[in-house]
Amino acid sequence: MSTTTARSAAHEAPPATTGRLALRPLIALSLGHFLVMLDVTVVTVAVPAIRDSVGAGASATAWVVSGYSAVFGGLLLMGGGFGDRLGHRKVFLTGLGVFALASAGCALATTPAVLVAGRLVQGAGGALLVPTSLALLTAAHPAAAARARALGVWAGTSAVAFAAGPLVGGLLVAGLSWRAAFWINVPIVLLAVRLTRKHVPSPVARAGARGLDPLGQVLGIVGVLALAGMFNEAGTRGWTSPVVLGAGALAAVAGVLFVLAERWREAHGPAGKPPLLPPSLFRTPGFSATAAVGVLLNLGYYGMLYLATLYLQNERGYDALGTGLALLPTVCMAMVAAPLSGRLTARHGPYAPMTGALLLGAAGFTGWLLAGPDTPYWVLLPALVATGLATPGTVLAATAAVVQAAPAENTGVASAVFNVARQIGNSLGVALFASLVAGRDPVPGLHLSALVAAAAFLAAALLALSSWRTAKARAAAARPSPPASPRDADCDARLSRSGDSR
Repeated sequence: MSTTTARSAAHEAPPATTGRLALRPLIALSLGHFLVMLDVTVVTVAVPAIRDSVGAGASATAWVVSGYSAVFGGLLLMGGGFGDRLGHRKVFLTGLGVFALASAGCALATTPAVLVAGRLVQGAGGALLVPTSLALLTAAHPAAAARARALGVWAGTSAVAFAAGPLVGGLLVAGLSWRAAFWINVPIVLLAVRLTRKHVPSPVARAGARGLDPLGQVLGIVGVLALAGMFNEAGTRGWTSPVVLGAGALAAVAGVLFVLAERWREAHGPAGKPPLLPPSLFRTPGFSATAAVGVLLNLGYYGMLYLATLYLQNERGYDALGTGLALLPTVCMAMVAAPLSGRLTARHGPYAPMTGALLLGAAGFTGWLLAGPDTPYWVLLPALVATGLATPGTVLAATAAVVQAAPAENTGVASAVFNVARQIGNSLGVALFASLVAGRDPVPGLHLSALVAAAAFLAAALLALSSWRTAKARAAAARPSPPASPRDADCDARLSRSGDSR
């Protein structure tokens, strides 16, 4: 068999239906996801070097850090829709190419404008990668047990990459240059492209003739970007700034118009041209609650991760590399929590491990109440371990719940909704917690933020528990009644005749 024929067969071969993992597709798809999550935080510790190198001011520096996440969150829904309509593998490969080119542009940048533009394009590439990687992963593992294990690896990759960003950035800046934080993406992308083209099946694009939803895409992008911009600017300008209030108003107007447009398109739109985000998805049991869990999860965890970085550097005097090492337990726990959550999800369904993980995280955040100017590191270690276990465990279970709730033709959009919810929670958490510590002693602000994070996780646990009870009730209602025994049937017949005689 020729090489071309072999590759074609590999592309068109149906996914395995056994419980075993498809390792090569899993590696390819996890690599893309790893890069996207790594670049959310990898530049954080490189900010001083970047500022000095390209002469970036305060505003440009803020957008180098936050612009990536803003565009990533704003375009996620579009990425999921493109995958569902044009083919997930094609869109995934396109996202890899965009991400690589943007990374090279960032590494070569000599002015703040070029660097910020490169970061924004990176976010666009990431928005094409994440929902399509999840959809391809689901298609490659149709068996429920294998899918849960694969999702454990995929979600664990995300958690490890996000938390490892400060450590990786510190090592690259200390050993090479801030530009290495972007150059490192290029060879990883090339490896992911090779593995994807060779080992990830190429599904038939179901929606190629269904058309797109340009009005929904524009309104959705404007709404989410305006919301993310409001959160990003609120941390530096204040919540009463005209810029912040204007962005909030724009987000509200775009959101209302988006809902109205999508409802009309679903009810009255032309056949074969569904809306970008079908409103009926939110009527699916468990879907809306899980999206809310995504907001609360990232609000608490990543808001506290941001404050923990400030606490260790500003209050305790750690340098960038020392801060990354101090946060290492979060990375290590992700390696344990994600596979464990995958096994528990495969055995018990998504809601039980999700509820347990969120309760563990809520308890862990209260450990930050012990933090002070001279608190020994080992006193804070239980909080790092508990929240490091809880967050990736919740992400895996919640991702499985979203995939399980959504129809097969909308898995890309459903996963995008969950990731958009998480990005909104991320921006909200950082902005909210930054405002809580602004203008006051950092330690009391840290304590107040820890209580808010614990409350967010507790509220998410209650949502998961409610969805769990609803799922159990629906399963019990759908379970067929056991057939009546001959003796019972005879008894029923006698009762019927007795009733007739009366």
